[in-house]
Amino acid sequence: MRDLLYLKLGNTWESALFKTEVLGPLDIESLLDNDVQTLSGGELQRTAIVLALAKPCDIYLIDEPSAYLDSEQRVRASKVMKRWIINSKRSAFIVEHDFIMATYLADKVIVFDGIPAKEAYCTSPEGLVSGMNKFLKLMDITFRRDPTNFRPRINKLNSQKDQEQKGAGNYFLMEGQMEEDKKEEEKESKKPKPAKAGAEAKGEPAPADGKITAKSEGAAESHVKGGKGDKPDKKSKKDKE
Repeated sequence: MRDLLYLKLGNTWESALFKTEVLGPLDIESLLDNDVQTLSGGELQRTAIVLALAKPCDIYLIDEPSAYLDSEQRVRASKVMKRWIINSKRSAFIVEHDFIMATYLADKVIVFDGIPAKEAYCTSPEGLVSGMNKFLKLMDITFRRDPTNFRPRINKLNSQKDQEQKGAGNYFLMEGQMEEDKKEEEKESKKPKPAKAGAEAKGEPAPADGKITAKSEGAAESHVKGGKGDKPDKKSKKDKE
């Protein structure tokens, strides 16, 4: 594997930046001493991505980089490719049918619609969220994000989550939206609960207008006057009799 990189790339792949931005996240360094013929399909695919990104060029042409990669590797590879291409100030034309990789790679979306073999039209480039919402609405599909790894998952048709998202117009949720929602939920759970009013703590309903009733006033007054060392109120005693 190491010999292959030297043969195809020379010393360019040994730069500290390339190792940090590409080799490390794609876990290539652990394969350097392996024989190329013993690599699995996913390892060969990651190697091919490295060979492509390390070559100097103006535009990258990449066809279905998701092949042989599992879902976690697809997300990682998408982030690596996008970050490296943008930071290198280059362009890329990537053909991809995997929805996960497409959403992580794209910044803008063009939606095509119409009648097959009869007529078609497309929208102008628009933001990822609005474009995906428009596309998924045409397909009558909603995507949620897994709360643990934020991967997109299709909601079951007419399920509670499906209906909630359609009602809110959120057919597609971004990773950032899910993280923000999770943080808000954590903040709400950490907020101290308001202390209950005295009447409620004793099991008595609090007055709707928030005022103390005459009965409560009298009870409080009797308690104060009948405290330790005070003479009992005669009027109160007579009333009790």
